[in-house]
Amino acid sequence: GTLQKYSALLGKKVMVLDYVVPTPIGTTWGLGGTCVNVGCIPKKLMHQTALLGTALQDSRNFGWEFDKKVEHNWETMKTAVNNYISSLNWGYRVQLRDKNVSYVNSYAEFMEPHKIKAINKRGKETFHTAAKYVLATGERPRYLGIPGDKEFCITSDDLFSLPYCPGKTLVVGASYVALECAGFLAGLGLDVTVMVRSILLRGFDQDMANRVGEHMEEHGVRFLRKFVPTKVEQLETGSPGRLKVTAKSTETDEAIEGEYNTVLIAVGRDACTGNIGLDKAGVKVNEKNGKIPANDEEQTNVPHIYAIGDILEGKWELTPVAIQAGKLLARRLFGGSTVKCDYINVPTTVFTPLEYGCCGLSEEKAVEMYGEENIEVYHSLFWPLEFTVPGRDNNKCYAKVVCNKLDSERVVGFHYLGPSAGEVTQGYAAAMKCGMTKEQLDITIGIHPTCAEIFTTMEITKRSGADITQAGC
Repeated sequence: GTLQKYSALLGKKVMVLDYVVPTPIGTTWGLGGTCVNVGCIPKKLMHQTALLGTALQDSRNFGWEFDKKVEHNWETMKTAVNNYISSLNWGYRVQLRDKNVSYVNSYAEFMEPHKIKAINKRGKETFHTAAKYVLATGERPRYLGIPGDKEFCITSDDLFSLPYCPGKTLVVGASYVALECAGFLAGLGLDVTVMVRSILLRGFDQDMANRVGEHMEEHGVRFLRKFVPTKVEQLETGSPGRLKVTAKSTETDEAIEGEYNTVLIAVGRDACTGNIGLDKAGVKVNEKNGKIPANDEEQTNVPHIYAIGDILEGKWELTPVAIQAGKLLARRLFGGSTVKCDYINVPTTVFTPLEYGCCGLSEEKAVEMYGEENIEVYHSLFWPLEFTVPGRDNNKCYAKVVCNKLDSERVVGFHYLGPSAGEVTQGYAAAMKCGMTKEQLDITIGIHPTCAEIFTTMEITKRSGADITQAGC
């Protein structure tokens, strides 16, 4: 939407075609894409729901007295979250209308390089031509390709508007989507198991990923490691029903069975580039993953066709990155700008029960790029003040910075596991954009008492092997 709005503001005639292909169980949603409807927004609200449950437990230690048994009502939460999303959908429609962007709720595919066909939900076809095209189709959850997956399982596309509480849930996958969903479902008091094929949070710092997993395990999430599902069968229908899952070990011949009410598949996402006629437009696509290679101005091999967001090859799959790229693309195309999207040091946060924020390189990547002997890792455990009175998670929070010794100990990787990780990481990300060094962190005065201040007092290197547990404040 950002790109369309900016292009229209810059005086161009703009059409946006947006169509949601229903999920196998029929879920669909409004204008605004994944983030707003079935991604970041409902995810963060449901994560907040779980955090409030923890706050309720903590509050007794702070003197709040209430005797009523505390229960969570899924339907109340779901309705509130979906009402808010509906207000956003409406807002986007109004904004497009105000800026004279023509919005068409149809599925578009190329017929030739400058011509598309659009099909609406009634099957009516219209044809359109344009001077320039921007592909921003995003991705959809991948299924497993096993018996019963599309018939009986759900994905994140379905979870946030599920009309009933999912009950005992098996989450298949170890992606951030898998861990975030498993985390908030467990936080609502549900019985949750995560089935992991190999490692947690592939692509993220593995030291941090394992700490995230450990914390979840300590708080009641079960992990079935090194197993993959082979079939899902329905034992009974209902809201939720009962399912039997058969799985096999990735290492031995062992097979296991388990019964669950809901199976949530979160094993990755596939680019929506296969059925939009890109071959007819001549756009090159990476056959392996459906991603579109583009230059540093988001231009594909066909000069008048651009691509932004999750479908770009080798780029971040993050909402703010797509928004920034779209905005800057519109300004370059129609506003005389030359500013390109910067894909370096992009901060992000995984909203697991203990949140993980990072910016820059993982420790592994830094070692690979600069060599073990040329990086210094400073780290510390910490105990947030808010956790002390309830006596919770002592020395489970963790912070580390990865520094390049060849370049004034410049911070090339920032990692934080603790409360409000997004808020903490966002501030330090700006400093990293400015080329923050370890010395600059050391001369920064912390705000006391906070979690974020831990980065201003880090003295212990990982290499030293010294004890990093914190006593008191």
